[in-house]
Amino acid sequence: MKLAIGIDASNIRAGGGITHIQQLLVAMAPDKSVIDRIIVYGGSASLGRLPERDWLQKSHVSLLDRSLIFRVFWQQCILPGVLIRDACNVLFSPGGTLPFRLSLPGVTMSQNMLPFEPKEMGRFGLGSLMWFKLKVLRWIQSRSMRRAQGLIFLTKYAQQEVLKVIGPCRAAITCIPHGIEERFFQSLRNARAINTFTWGLPFRFLYVSIVDVYKHQWQIASAIWRLRQKGFPVVVDFIGPANHKALEFLKQVQKELDPDNEFIFYKGPVPFEELHSAYHDADAFVFGSSCENLPNILLEAMASSLAIASSDRGPMPEVLGDSGVYFDPENETSIVNSLERVIKNTSLRNQMAEGAFLRAKGFSWRQCADDTLSFIIETEKTNSIE
Repeated sequence: MKLAIGIDASNIRAGGGITHIQQLLVAMAPDKSVIDRIIVYGGSASLGRLPERDWLQKSHVSLLDRSLIFRVFWQQCILPGVLIRDACNVLFSPGGTLPFRLSLPGVTMSQNMLPFEPKEMGRFGLGSLMWFKLKVLRWIQSRSMRRAQGLIFLTKYAQQEVLKVIGPCRAAITCIPHGIEERFFQSLRNARAINTFTWGLPFRFLYVSIVDVYKHQWQIASAIWRLRQKGFPVVVDFIGPANHKALEFLKQVQKELDPDNEFIFYKGPVPFEELHSAYHDADAFVFGSSCENLPNILLEAMASSLAIASSDRGPMPEVLGDSGVYFDPENETSIVNSLERVIKNTSLRNQMAEGAFLRAKGFSWRQCADDTLSFIIETEKTNSIE
């Protein structure tokens, strides 16, 4: 019997989640002797990002174009019946939650570490609305993961830390990292010595990420100021959307240290389709996050042949390995020392860029798609009820 796979995209609307499912389906090549069809249930914006394939059925649900409460209602109360109606054999829920009552095998994923790291949650303020939302999300996702038949992690770090929190888990478990789009890959280039840069044509660090309390952009900005005080002609470009509280921190640092807007630049979000150009224009990359599951941004910088100074937290050392220099993102002196190593040592920059580029080659969307599909099929086979 051929399989029908349902994919729940009810809570996937933007960011890394939609990129994941889009690239997964672009790269996927189902064996038609095994897979009859794949049905994605989602809102119009999400479905509009997905490719056209003869085996792919996009099922638009109007409730999923509405607010969170409607999306949760549909997932928990309506989706189980829809899966039966559509004769699905297995449900894949990449958003991390499954319906509480599910009559067929369910596979889910862990893509968000914030709910599982109390210290990072606390940065939003104990008792704050965001802290409360993360607490609720941890409870919902933990329940789904404990009940799932299949559970996918993106890194070994995430697997280890999440399983500590959720406790015993009956699911088959695997680790399948995301891939990198080919447009981010850039040929290796020779690094320029720092003495070839000037105050008029400075060395440019790039930091791509949402401005948020666990991303530590303001510490990076302060470190850049300290490097300039040492006589290094360096600037930093911050690209990404912003959490209001964190953006205020960054703007305050900018006002105090760079009132004339000479070296701390917040450029806001850039369309994802154009983002590769920003990497290719930079001289080096800095990544200061203290909470990640699989840092796609770090992967993109690696593919772009950039020397990277990275936070030493979470999965960053697992992903980047020895192809970068590391710092404590909450210690400004540590950040300064790492950035200074990057700008002063030209041969180290070349060495790190080459190593990061080669490591990035190991992150393939085709491999991700093949491994994900194989895991879903095996989970259904192991748990199906004839």
